[in-house]
Amino acid sequence: MNIPEKVAEFTTAIKTSLENERFSKLSLGNYKGPDETLKNIYVKRVLVKREEKLSFTYRHKTRDITRNYPIEEGIDILLRLIGSEFYVATLQTIDFDLQFEITRNQQVVLRKKEVTNREAPSLSHDKNKKRLISAGKKPYLQQLGITDEQGNVLKNAQDKYRQINHYIELLSGLISEVPDRDVLKVADMGSGKGYLTFALYDYLQNVLNRKAEVTGVEFRNDLVTLCNDIAAHAGFENLHFTEGTIESFDSAGTDILIALHACDTATDDAIWKGISAGASLIVVAPCCHKQIRREIEKHKVNNDVQFLTRYGIFLERQAEMVTDGIRALVMEHFGYKTKVFEFVSDVHTPKNVMVVGVKDPSGKTDPNAALQKIKAAKEYFGIGYHHLERIAGIEG
Repeated sequence: MNIPEKVAEFTTAIKTSLENERFSKLSLGNYKGPDETLKNIYVKRVLVKREEKLSFTYRHKTRDITRNYPIEEGIDILLRLIGSEFYVATLQTIDFDLQFEITRNQQVVLRKKEVTNREAPSLSHDKNKKRLISAGKKPYLQQLGITDEQGNVLKNAQDKYRQINHYIELLSGLISEVPDRDVLKVADMGSGKGYLTFALYDYLQNVLNRKAEVTGVEFRNDLVTLCNDIAAHAGFENLHFTEGTIESFDSAGTDILIALHACDTATDDAIWKGISAGASLIVVAPCCHKQIRREIEKHKVNNDVQFLTRYGIFLERQAEMVTDGIRALVMEHFGYKTKVFEFVSDVHTPKNVMVVGVKDPSGKTDPNAALQKIKAAKEYFGIGYHHLERIAGIEG
């Protein structure tokens, strides 16, 4: 029997084991192909968004690359690789092991060995990741349309659920830097439908066991009413939503102030609310940077980056970086250590930068140094004023 016939027999065994749900795993070795770094391929069956696929892990000398393919496409790839680039392949099923091999004298061999007591593998795409916000027994997640009555995450809410947990994971490390309080007071500015506000309250109360009072500030009355109803139904006694703007909110006594995707200068208003309250932690994920872009366009100074900023898309990105950079400097002026990092991937939102200020208890920050940097940045980019600088009373 020639190589193509043996390959066909081997891949038929793969397809049959998949169809009968007896497939365990597959490995390809003794690579003879053109890629000098590739050594092996390991194949397993997985569920990706409730669709069954074949997951190929390409084992290179210094890295692994994983790609998921529909079943039929995966079989076609195996047909192409086995016997041409990989001279050994081993199929493991619940019932038997089957090995394909091209020997040194170019003989093709199939070896089959029966097995017993082999369990079917899990179809989980990854090892179950421990989420800080679990899906089960969470009435608020059901009422927000994230889970069903049994606590299963709905198919169309998978991204939102991951986003919520990513947000809590980021905040968890930052919250650890906040000094202990008898009651931690948190304000979420522009809370919207409250997905993240509910999750943060749940995390503080039920995971960290820290007594907290959390307030969501939202301009739209219908969302405020909805969220207060959900909070009451969930038994979240110290979670409240209030109607109003960021600018009008009384932030006195706030320990943690958060504003995600507050548009343009509303982010500045939120930062200033946190600074004026002496908040230990300020977290913002800005959205829109129109104020500084208008300033840059208005003055059109000559500088080393104008070859870039003559293009609208680059000007927009430059305005984003300058706006948030000055925001960080203003917080440093007022005694905050600052961080700027990625929040979530573009899959969830086109705005993915988080700007964080942590109150420095040592008081070692140099306020004048920050002011000098702000002044230099404004001169370089032709900025007449920055909104946060102006409302903070440090415009120079």
